[in-house]
Amino acid sequence: MTSIQSNSSANETFVRPATFFIKGFSNVPHAKYYYVFLSFVYVVTVLGNSFIMCIIYLARRLHTAKYIAVFHLALSDLCGSSALIPKVIDTFLFKHQEISYEACFANMFFVYHFMNLQSLTLLVLAKDRLVAICFPLRYHAIVTKTAMFLIISVIWISSVTFFSVLVGSVNRLSFCGSNVINSHFCDQGLVYKLACNDNSINIMMGKISFGLLMCTPLILIIISYLCIALALLKIAHGAERIKAMKTCTSHFILVAISYIPLISNNIAAVTIPIHPNTRLINNSLTQTIPPMLNPIIYTLKTEEVMQSIKELYKRSKVNTTKRIKCTRGNSKKKITGLNLIR
Repeated sequence: MTSIQSNSSANETFVRPATFFIKGFSNVPHAKYYYVFLSFVYVVTVLGNSFIMCIIYLARRLHTAKYIAVFHLALSDLCGSSALIPKVIDTFLFKHQEISYEACFANMFFVYHFMNLQSLTLLVLAKDRLVAICFPLRYHAIVTKTAMFLIISVIWISSVTFFSVLVGSVNRLSFCGSNVINSHFCDQGLVYKLACNDNSINIMMGKISFGLLMCTPLILIIISYLCIALALLKIAHGAERIKAMKTCTSHFILVAISYIPLISNNIAAVTIPIHPNTRLINNSLTQTIPPMLNPIIYTLKTEEVMQSIKELYKRSKVNTTKRIKCTRGNSKKKITGLNLIR
């Protein structure tokens, strides 16, 4: 199917295919309708996340540490979907299923990197809610813009470093057999299984990746919400308790739609036999639906964002009215001037 390139060293020979073949949705009936659906998901994701980023940028009341994290989540969702969905559509709808060796590894890096950023940003937002409810008097001293920028910088550096090592560990493998990847993208777990030399390091890295970057944030988020629940029980007045709970609603929903399908897919894959096509569709939906829903949930469920949208709309309406009045005034002056000349 592809030409084979060999690189020799003193002790061993590394065989690397010029291309990989992404099989993925090849045997899914009526798959074109699914690609149309993914196109719709991508358009909504781009518009929604771009909209929430614009609102945060334009509304001064949202220039806080919390909304720096929300802006970063929207950016991660936008970049993550852009790394995955257009490539899936191009690969299967337009039958460009062969991908170069280097492009495959680049695709692997960016998909995993932005998925990791989404997960860690949800953890940062959980920490923000924990401090706001458990330590309200110290909130503005602990959660500052400087601290938030520092946390996001650390997240980026650690994620780029980890996934560079992860992808580099796959690059050291020799692929002397099949080059067919049974997935919708260059999935690290399926790529290293194609290797014909020792891949024990890659198995270990895959387990570390899932445990450290997926399970650990979820466990810490659950612990945060347990602490929040205990703090809310100590609040005497029911109205104050409900008000505090409302500030967590949007984040809690985001965590649920991000992690429940992911954990369910992994549990189902271990406990019951799943048809490969079902697994592929479940995995692709898990990766693409949460980034589409995140901005919608934050827009509809967060009073600060809704209030900011209303204020920006009123401001733009007032500015438009002023411009129309100025234009009419200038027109009248021009007409009066022409009459005087006559």
